[in-house]
Amino acid sequence: MDTGKQYIEIISPEEQEMRKVLEGREDPEAKRLLRFLNLPDLSREEGSPLKEIVDRTLSVKSLEGFDVIKIPEIIPVPILFDMFNMPPGHPARSKSDTYYVNEEYVLRTHDTVFWYYYLNHPVIKERIKRNESFGTICYGKVYRKDEIDRKHTNVFHQIGGLYLAPDSQRIITPEDLKSVLSDIARNIFGNDVKFRFYEHTFPYTDPSFEMEAEVAGKWVEMLGSGLPRKSVLSNFGLHGYNGWAFGFGLERLAMASMELPDIRLLWSQDERVKRQLKLGNKFREVSKFPPITRDISFVVGKSFVPNNYFDLIRDLGGDLVEQVELIDKYENAEKFGDNRMSYTYRIVYRSSDRTLVSSEVDAIQAEVYKQTARQFKAELR
Repeated sequence: MDTGKQYIEIISPEEQEMRKVLEGREDPEAKRLLRFLNLPDLSREEGSPLKEIVDRTLSVKSLEGFDVIKIPEIIPVPILFDMFNMPPGHPARSKSDTYYVNEEYVLRTHDTVFWYYYLNHPVIKERIKRNESFGTICYGKVYRKDEIDRKHTNVFHQIGGLYLAPDSQRIITPEDLKSVLSDIARNIFGNDVKFRFYEHTFPYTDPSFEMEAEVAGKWVEMLGSGLPRKSVLSNFGLHGYNGWAFGFGLERLAMASMELPDIRLLWSQDERVKRQLKLGNKFREVSKFPPITRDISFVVGKSFVPNNYFDLIRDLGGDLVEQVELIDKYENAEKFGDNRMSYTYRIVYRSSDRTLVSSEVDAIQAEVYKQTARQFKAELR
């Protein structure tokens, strides 16, 4: 492989234009997307365990000489989905799962989209002309609508790798891929870590594999991987090449390594928390502040999307919201009318660094009531 390692950053005029569009809008969704985009990239923040995972991955000997690419966070729909075997109708494209800037642009939902930007870069096109092997690593934030609890968040971080070689020079096997992944697992968790592979299915690799590592006595899903499909590579105009690819979420591994009880702690500015956030260091609760719970019941049309509602609660409660739990859901046409449904959610508020007071939570909850009625045309009960 060519060892002229490149640090590539893709500057996207389209992304810059979409940011301006969002900044010019006054609706809650636009403000929400800008807030997500402006969150820090923890995979590049000194002192963050997510950056520590990135650094350990980049130092793997079998990845020496790999390029590093940084790509846009606002992506055209055809690039993010169509080119990666997720055609119209695919669940990943649903507006209940994906953040749409408009019908043509979305916040990136997966890190693998870097393949497109990398393989279309002029430096890499020259390497392809010379029939060379090459590889790259990409990492950063991704965005997916999700539930609210201590293990999930809608803005998180992934890292992915891609290696390709000309068919005429080398045929990559699953064992080649597993060897690289084994090196990554050892670099992140130590030489004694146990890991295992099992077959899986992904739209852009075949065969595909999931990898699990044993961390703190538990098997943790570590990453997805596989050999890139020729049909996907051909979407980028690349023929006569084969290779391997992988991708994984950084939060899951960091939380497993430190036995971290709450994903929000990774964003904490509390020094008592921050100084503990080191891979392999078992986290000790700095203090268990009491929760405050509030319930909300309302009737809405059946087009109601829970993930969109969770975003509203994130907007209003921020990091003080620990969990949102559905505790009741039913329909009664006689009572509520046709095509309407009753929901009751329990919102758990808890701060990681101080005791909340009821008046503070009540003010947030009052706004939740107000915006639930306004934004979702809900009838409060």
